[in-house]
Amino acid sequence: MQNIIKNTTVNEAAVIAKRKLSAQFFKKGITIALFSGLMYGFYSAFLTLGMTKGVWGDWTGVNSAGLSAFVITYLLGALGSAVNDVCSAVWAVIYAIIKGKFGDFLRCINTTPGRVMMLAALIGGPIASTAYVIGLQMAGSIVIPITALCPAIGAILGRILFKQELNKRMILGIAICVCASFMIGSTGITGDAPKGMLLGICIAFIAALGWGFEGCVAGYGTSMIDSEIGITIRQATAGLSNLIIFIPILGMIAGGVNISAGLVAQAFTSGSAMIWFAASGLCAFISFMTWYKGNSMCGAALGMACNGTYSFWGPFCCWILLGVIFGIDGWSLPPIAWGAAVLMIVGILVIAMNPLDLFRKKEVR
Repeated sequence: MQNIIKNTTVNEAAVIAKRKLSAQFFKKGITIALFSGLMYGFYSAFLTLGMTKGVWGDWTGVNSAGLSAFVITYLLGALGSAVNDVCSAVWAVIYAIIKGKFGDFLRCINTTPGRVMMLAALIGGPIASTAYVIGLQMAGSIVIPITALCPAIGAILGRILFKQELNKRMILGIAICVCASFMIGSTGITGDAPKGMLLGICIAFIAALGWGFEGCVAGYGTSMIDSEIGITIRQATAGLSNLIIFIPILGMIAGGVNISAGLVAQAFTSGSAMIWFAASGLCAFISFMTWYKGNSMCGAALGMACNGTYSFWGPFCCWILLGVIFGIDGWSLPPIAWGAAVLMIVGILVIAMNPLDLFRKKEVR
């Protein structure tokens, strides 16, 4: 009888200990996923700062270095995205070498999941990332909450392409996100809106669409390979494809491949700018890495919602770094935009999960 009581006590203690460890693991996952949103905000700020330094200042200055409006608006946007992605890929490869996973990275490239990750990178790199940078340059940090529509778009595309669930709660979350985007967009049609803001906001929707589609495709790839290897494949593919495919195409549209080749050479040799691109690339890599890690610890749905807080952190980091520290004009946001950013986070959370589940989990534990 005493042995039975003793075993029961031990089992209960083991269950309690397991629940405690699970709760700590879950909370740590939420913290990591939230950190990914913060790092995405710093990535946006450092990238934008880099595109004002060194040779970039000459290209976008008063004289524009003799560049056409097409080159300044679109080719330089693609170039900024490419430089950042290449720097991020370098950081990812260095991390893979340190972790002893570089050989696995090379082996996974020529596998089905690896090719899926490469496809996702082609969608999210040359297309979505370039649209994001162009929108950021044209309209400022106000486009960041717009791009945070990608989880809502991903949910819709998941329903269309993969017949995934789209219930009433998720539809409500999508409606909240759309309302928030309209609130943000309304600031671009006022009489005192900067020139090009409305177009920049529209271009930001392309980024949201591309990242939403990328999320659907990448979900398959990362379910079959190590997330750290998947991120390395993604970043390397995005950087190289942007640099050797997309930019030359834009160069030909602008008048010749020599134009893009010359700009690429100048960009990578501009030391005062590359310091900030190295910082933005590091932040981008950390953001992706912690996002995937957070998803694996607290669940993809809640991880996606936590990462979506970049709709707030992006404008905040840009305002602090560019507006406050470096004194660059145009990085303050109207109150409606801040409110819409918070509303967007609420919408993303509703899409990802039932918010009441957070309290239910606390009760179980």
